[in-house]
This record gives sequence, structure tokens and C-alpha cells, in this order.
Amino acid sequence: MVVTANPIPLIQQPDLLEQRLQQIPQEPGVYFMGDRQGEILYIGKAKKLRTRVRSYFRDSQPHTARIALMVQQIADIEFIVTDTEAEALALEANLIKQHQPHFNVLLKDDKKYPYVCITWSETYPRIFITRKRRLNQAKDRYYGPYVDSFSLRQTLRLIQRIFPLRQRRQPLFKHRPCLNYDIGRCPGVCQELITPEEYRQTLQKVAMVFQGRTQELHQLLTEQMEKAATDLKFEQAATIRDQINSLSKLNADQKVSLPQDTISRDAIAVASDGQISAIQLFQIRAGRLVGRLGFFADGVESEQEKGEVLQRVLEQHYQQVDAVEIPSEIILPCALPEGELLNDWLTSQRGRKVTFNLPQRQTKAELLEMVERNAQYELERLQKQTAKNVTALEDLAEILDLETLPKRIEGYDISHIQGSNAVASQVVFIDGVPAQQYYRHYKIKNPSIKVGHSDDFASLAEVISRRFRPSGKSQHSNQDWPDLIMIDGGKGQLSAVVKVLTEMDLLDKFTVVSLAKQREEIFLPGESQPLLTHAEQPGVQLLRRLRDEAHRFAVSFHRQQRLSKSRRSRLDEISGLGFSRQKQLLAHFRSLDYIREASVKQLQEVPGIGPQLAQAIYDYFHPTSEQTVISTAESL
Repeated sequence: MVVTANPIPLIQQPDLLEQRLQQIPQEPGVYFMGDRQGEILYIGKAKKLRTRVRSYFRDSQPHTARIALMVQQIADIEFIVTDTEAEALALEANLIKQHQPHFNVLLKDDKKYPYVCITWSETYPRIFITRKRRLNQAKDRYYGPYVDSFSLRQTLRLIQRIFPLRQRRQPLFKHRPCLNYDIGRCPGVCQELITPEEYRQTLQKVAMVFQGRTQELHQLLTEQMEKAATDLKFEQAATIRDQINSLSKLNADQKVSLPQDTISRDAIAVASDGQISAIQLFQIRAGRLVGRLGFFADGVESEQEKGEVLQRVLEQHYQQVDAVEIPSEIILPCALPEGELLNDWLTSQRGRKVTFNLPQRQTKAELLEMVERNAQYELERLQKQTAKNVTALEDLAEILDLETLPKRIEGYDISHIQGSNAVASQVVFIDGVPAQQYYRHYKIKNPSIKVGHSDDFASLAEVISRRFRPSGKSQHSNQDWPDLIMIDGGKGQLSAVVKVLTEMDLLDKFTVVSLAKQREEIFLPGESQPLLTHAEQPGVQLLRRLRDEAHRFAVSFHRQQRLSKSRRSRLDEISGLGFSRQKQLLAHFRSLDYIREASVKQLQEVPGIGPQLAQAIYDYFHPTSEQTVISTAESL
């Protein structure tokens, strides 16, 4: 969506403003506020577009400082009409994610809180805990983010003991199940000993736990147990009985009991220090706390801004859950700016009435107070962590004599085993916090680096050259350039990087240092002696965390490459022999040894293997003396 540029703000052109407002219909839809450069400032939704947009320009309408500043910059207004308010709500959410307007309330993409993911997009779905919510598969479901990661892992471990679930991403053996199948932890997914339909039925029961529907699941299992017993399937009935008993233990151990109630409700509250807001959402099902979710957003300074933050959290959260997870009541600390629209949408999604409640006394008010206390505690923990990071950045700036605090720091490391599978890592800390969305891997392409010959200096020079080259995928703009570059190593590694940056005329753009492992010493370019620091200084500790993260990231990628190479078949080395033909060969001959002993004529008997390819396969396993000499020389 592009908003037309206009050199003068509309608030300074009353006639043009009124003309533009008259062009906006009184229908549901989404509106866009643009500035003089045509950039989108704000995206909103409304039941009646003209009425909502006009409210921004009324003198009698009170605005927060943020919205008042935005109104002064609006140079044009565009809109998209939708059939219903629900469509407007969904469209607004998608457009905000796409354009990230400056004046919209944007939730922080925090990696602290984990999610539970069920990969419904796969034939045999997996269930696992993750801190990254990948939205590239629409069928996959994410539950969370959960504040208490310890309880979440306990819950998942117990669920994996109650229900037989897929345990591995890849099968351990090709032709038989692993030990998990023998002990009843896995239904034999890798060998397809259970149909996808039957396995999905099991996983749907697991999903009910994370949807807060444990009481409904308990009733379902009880009915299945009684039916199995009636049908004289006593072993199946005993298995379901054990699942019911374990599920009761899960409810007892993992949930916090609240006053007896049968209503499904959520309670939400926010705590803010003006810089950042911590939001807590408590999920209450049948009188029990079944989930505690956490979110972060920019700071708020008024009740109106608090309502905007809560509205954004609720919209984002309920758009990502199934209809059965929407509660019948939502307890709020203040009114929402577009609460009626959200309420109508939730009611239509759930199929039954959803009530917003602003309690003032008794049990619901006490519940809301508990949520507010937890939000305040979470904010205090965040403030302490932020203060710790600021202290470390200030100390690092003092150590390196920097004029300003280094906002973006990049760390680089090399990993290999005697030159084999050489790789590099690039990790990024922003404001002292790992920003994993900017991490990168590099495969070293230098032909001189191979088995038996390693060169960390050349590897680092290659990586830095690729990272900061003027064009290519590795650099979109200098806006993502770091304030500080840290190299894992000593003076030699630092000199190799400095040489490359000097040749690229970029050395004056960054501060470059290296951190030696042995004594945690910091080296600067051109200095023979390390800086006078102590290993336990906050700034040095920050560099150590960066160095350790770069090392971990590089080693994990190196192991991945080494494992991938070890799994490669010798048939991969034959030009023109793809994966499907490899399968046909192995299905026909049963083993690599039989393929090696086969003649050209026998190889041609395999479907898809023509005379030329059959000859190529035969020549690969029966090289001439000249080819053998060449191959030996290459390996040396």
C-alpha cells in the first residue's frame, strides 16, 4: 500500500481536509495515514471509516501526545473498504505486520517467552517448544507465549509420558523403529506403524491440554474407556485409564487453584514505566489457572494508551487461537478504545457471547489485582536486566573510549576440524541483548582451506569481505552496519580483518576489537599490548557473552555440516544421478556392493537408467588407472 505524497499537512489545509473526509465512506474498513514523503504513519480500522478518521481532527477530541504528534504530520489519507468489521480487524493486523508504521502500537518480538508448536502441516505432526514463531505454515499452531518455561517443559514431558507421540524429527533407523516404540513412548511413526489419521487423533487430545480444555479431555477419555470396556477391549481400556490418572496428576501439579467456577475467562493487565510495558494474560478454565502468557510493548503514560496496548495484545492473541480457546469472559483493567468492534468479532468467532468485564470489587477484582502484580514483577525483572545491559555497555564504551554507547555489536568466529567443513558465524547483540533474527552462517569458500590445511586468518578475511562488500545479498544497506565488531581471537585474527576493512576503505566506519580466549584480553588495531581490563568487568563480560555465542553458533553449524556430509551417499558423487534414481537403484540391487558389481547391461535394467548413465555409474566404481592416479592426487 502506497500513500500519495503531499508537501503540506492536511491540518494546515482545512478545505482540502474536509474534501478528503467527504470522500471516505461510512462503511467498515481500514484507513492509512501518510506523511509528506508518502510514508505510512498509522494504520487503523473502523466500523464507520469517515466518523473514525474525522475524530482525529476534532479539537474537542482528546489525544495522547503520540497521536497529537501524528496528526500534525498527516498529509494524506487512504482507505480500504471491507464487507464486515471482522474483515477490517484481520486486514489491519496483516497490514501492520507488513508495514510496521511508526505510530502504531507494536508488540515487541521478545525471545524470552517460549511457545508450544504443533506442526499440523506435516503428515505426522511434531510437538515441541520454541522461542521463534514462524508463520510460513498457516496450518501450524502456536500456543503461548508462556511466562513460566520450567512449568511448560514439565507439562510437555508429562504429556509425552501420557500419550505416545513422535519423538524424533528424523528416524534413528531406516528399517525398524527405535527404543521409544518398544517402551510405548512412540507409536512407530518412522515406520508408519500408525496411520496419519490415528496419530492426529492422539495429537488433537494433546492440543486440548494447551487450549485449557483438560476437563473436556478428561470427559472424552472417560467415555472412550467405558466404551472400550463395554466392547471387552480391556487392554485398551487400561491404557486410557492410565492416561486419565496421569492427566489428573498434571492438573494437580501444574495448575494453580482459584475459587470454584465453571466459566471460562481470561484476565489481562499491564505495568509500564513509560519506556516499556509488560503485559500479562492469565487463562482461567473451570476455576484453574491453565496458562500465563506474557507480552512486551512500548511504554504507556495514560489510560487511553493503556487501552490501546491491551487492545493490540488481545487482537493479536485471539487471531492466532482456535475458536474453542476464546473464553466467554475477558476481565480488563480499563476500557478499550475499540472494544465494541473487538467484542463483536470475538463473539462471531466463538459462536457465543463474549463479555468484557471491568471489575471493581470481590473475586474478579482480586483476580485482576493478582494479574497486575505479576505484570509489575515482570516489569521490574525487565528493568533490572535493562539496567545491567546499560551498565555493561557504558563500561565497554569507557574501555574502548567510544563517544556513544555501541547499539549494535557483531561477533565473528570460525569453526572447523583440521580445515574440514570450515564455517563462520556472525552473531548480533542489540542494546546488549542477542538479536537472533540477524544471525548468519557462512560456508568458507576459499579453495586453499581444506582437509589438512586450515587458515583462520584467511577465513575471517573472507567472511568480513562478504559481509561488507558493496553489493550482493550480504549487504542491503549500511543501515544494518554495526557500531562495534568483535573478532574471536588474538592479534593475528584482528590484523587479518583490519587489512580487509582497510582495503575496502571501511576501517574508519567501525570500531574493531578482538578478544583472546586465554586471558580474556582485548586487542585494538595497531596495538601490540592488550587493554588494561579485568575479566569480570561488565564490559568485558558483555564481550565474553558475545564471543561465547559466536562460538556456539559456529560450532553448531559446523556439526550440522559434518553430520550432513557423513550421511551423504557415494551415489551423490555421480553426475546425473538424482535422488529418485538413487532410490530406484537401491530398490533394485538392495545394496551399494551389488551396484558396484553390476555390469552396464544390468544397470540399464533399472527404470530410468539409460545407456549413458549406466556407463557413468559403472565407470565411477571401475575407474581406469589414469582416473585412479588423478583421484589420488586430488585427495592428497
